Amino acid sequence: MTDDRHQIEQKPPRSDWRDPAVEFRKGTYCHSAGAKYVEALGLPNPRDWNPADADWKLPPDWKQIILDGMAERLEKYRSFKLFMDVCVRCGACADKCHYYLGSSDPKNMPMVRAELIRSVYRRYFTPAGRVFGSLAGGRELTEEVIKEWFYYFYQCSECRRCSVFCPFGIDTAEITMIGRELLNLIGCNINWVTKPAADCFRVGNHLGIQPHAFKDSLEFAADELEEVTGIKVDIPINRKGAEVLFVMPSADYFATPHYYTLLGYMSLFHEIGLDFTYSAYASEGGNFGLFSSHEMMKRLNAKIYDEARRLGVKWILGGECGHMWRVLHQYMETMNGPADFLEAPVSPVTGTRFDHARSTSMVHICEFTADLLYHDKLKLDPKRNDKWVVTYHDSCNPARGMGLLEEPRYVLKRACNQFHEMPENTIREQTFCCGSGSGLGTDENLEMRLRGGFPRANAVRHVREKQGVNLLACICAIDKATMPTLMDYWVPGVEVAGVHELLGNALVMTGEKERTTNLRGEPLQPAVPETPPEEVPHG
Repeated sequence: MTDDRHQIEQKPPRSDWRDPAVEFRKGTYCHSAGAKYVEALGLPNPRDWNPADADWKLPPDWKQIILDGMAERLEKYRSFKLFMDVCVRCGACADKCHYYLGSSDPKNMPMVRAELIRSVYRRYFTPAGRVFGSLAGGRELTEEVIKEWFYYFYQCSECRRCSVFCPFGIDTAEITMIGRELLNLIGCNINWVTKPAADCFRVGNHLGIQPHAFKDSLEFAADELEEVTGIKVDIPINRKGAEVLFVMPSADYFATPHYYTLLGYMSLFHEIGLDFTYSAYASEGGNFGLFSSHEMMKRLNAKIYDEARRLGVKWILGGECGHMWRVLHQYMETMNGPADFLEAPVSPVTGTRFDHARSTSMVHICEFTADLLYHDKLKLDPKRNDKWVVTYHDSCNPARGMGLLEEPRYVLKRACNQFHEMPENTIREQTFCCGSGSGLGTDENLEMRLRGGFPRANAVRHVREKQGVNLLACICAIDKATMPTLMDYWVPGVEVAGVHELLGNALVMTGEKERTTNLRGEPLQPAVPETPPEEVPHG
């Protein structure tokens, strides 16, 4: 039976790519930012507006603001100037973008998406463009161009898969970030970037969870973990003098399936006796500033280090998050400076010194746990995960952004008996995006999310059909939030989990009661058959 959902229109549009007209069709664009969130962040031109309206209520001098902003960034960021000049439109990136593969819209080819801003650069910032205009590849900056930027720069998840294949090393994600920065200058923001950032400033995390609710959530999780294991774990919050500050994404204590990852963290920390603290102020590892502007990224990242200084910890341990780690490993030292008031992280259990984290003094939980397993410091019973046939999704920012490729796999292979990789050209450095990163994991643009996530889902479908995979593991909060919908639509029967949920299931804790359920409260079950059914239903 043919599944019509896999049919993607391949006919190119009849109009010239230089025509900026776009159709703001329901399901393909994000809602505009609420005025109160724009005001809270001190961003320009707060107002009520709608991308589908003809009048966007731009400032009277919006054009000069954009051009001045471009001039400033061309001077400030050498990479931006380089990326504007060196592209030869070879097309190596064209079919590497999941949004292009899922939508077949030529303007979602990375080179063409970049050309939307590069053409304005040529017109106003190159001698040939100033003289010959369109003959030199330049375009006039009009309101229609601004709307086109908004539409397509918010159909880029900044995953950087295209940059892996670019022979000149052009990072299209950096171009997207500049495009969004310029849009911010005239108040053209989306709500699911601006609201989380504003909430983070207001109460410390993207979900707007107050400190008392943060405490309640952790205590409730500890109670649930006790029901499963028979062990009561401590919940240290804002404890000065702890060796380690642990920072996680807020979804870990307020959403599923993230919540089960939190239970895995708690089990691990208790078992090894880690001297650590949570913080109600730095209760968010994620950094939505990455999707807004360099300045916003810097402001949000500073909160973690301000709290580390206040609490007097030695180093920082970070949970399963995506953009937190790209910010830390690619921007932290130049934005916020080296964390020279902290120490180079050293595992208190194995003595391993994480020298690669000297400048940030922050270690990823998968690195930390893989090191424990390598030194045989944890006792695992992988049969507790025999319900699952597992594959692993390399979350874009930890994988391409920081090179965290083998450590999560090392943990999974020790915690699970049944693990299968997706096709080689869809994992590790070439991993496909979930289609919902960079603030695009909202409900109003669901069609584009599902289109953008199709290449990843198609790779999962492959191992579902070949090996009977029924669980997709990942280490990103956005993945855990959006992949369940993606799987339900494209690959029914596949659930989503964090790596440390599976570790927590397998972890044999000292003094635990007989385990009868996994961390989800589901009865432990015998292994599923290695040989999958002849035909797995597609929907």
